[in-house]
Amino acid sequence: MHYHVLTLFPDMITQTMSHSITGRAQQKELLHLQVTDIRDFSQNKYHKVDDYPYGGGAGMVMEPEPVFLAYEYVCQQVEQEGRKKPKVLFMTPQGKTLTQNMVETYAKEEDLVFLCGHYEGIDERVLESIVDENVSIGDYVLTGGELPALVMMDAISRFVPGVLHNDVSAITDTFTGSLLEYPQYTRPVQWREKEVPPVLLSGHHQKIDQWRRQHSLLRTFTQRPDLFEKVEFTKADCKWMRTQPVFPVDLVNTIEQKLKKPKE
Repeated sequence: MHYHVLTLFPDMITQTMSHSITGRAQQKELLHLQVTDIRDFSQNKYHKVDDYPYGGGAGMVMEPEPVFLAYEYVCQQVEQEGRKKPKVLFMTPQGKTLTQNMVETYAKEEDLVFLCGHYEGIDERVLESIVDENVSIGDYVLTGGELPALVMMDAISRFVPGVLHNDVSAITDTFTGSLLEYPQYTRPVQWREKEVPPVLLSGHHQKIDQWRRQHSLLRTFTQRPDLFEKVEFTKADCKWMRTQPVFPVDLVNTIEQKLKKPKE
């Protein structure tokens, strides 16, 4: 995976990405990071890249030309290395909210460009010219696109083969199949009078998988009911949910009725 970040604050990106899993992955050349300072493409001697917005209003707007030239520079680098034109993602709260499915899709790309805005935003004309997708990490406003870009690169990197020590983690973690992850435990068996659930100590893999599935269902229903609606249920799920008072009977009945309908 080749990441390219267009930013006014390159140190924010390079320093953060140099640590932990992403840092080790770069050392192994599983991830490649190119950070491009948009100021380097400024058209004036003061390296100024913003100006007042037409029509008035508070704040400043990033000029289109430095952004476009930085983008062209990245495309030229990618082309020289024999790869196809990269997908450009613009970090903005106006974009589509990032989901695990989107993360997995982006992980299949060879090159991704993250465009990080600042101030009051970027001139719309250059966004229309180079951006493929607008992406948001949530319904709130940050001072710039660097943190969202870092969040996305961290999430995407987990699906790049070899990045995680245990690749199974990427496909069993939270949000896989619209379910939150089940509770996790480690040593000691007893901590401050709290014990690890006995089934996890049994060595019975089928029962452990069943327990994990059930507690993922329970956790998703109680903490993220919006995700629970998207879960692909089984008959075994329904049988177990009927034994749990937290699940309304009407809900389980509805799920069972859907399971009986033939898939189109």
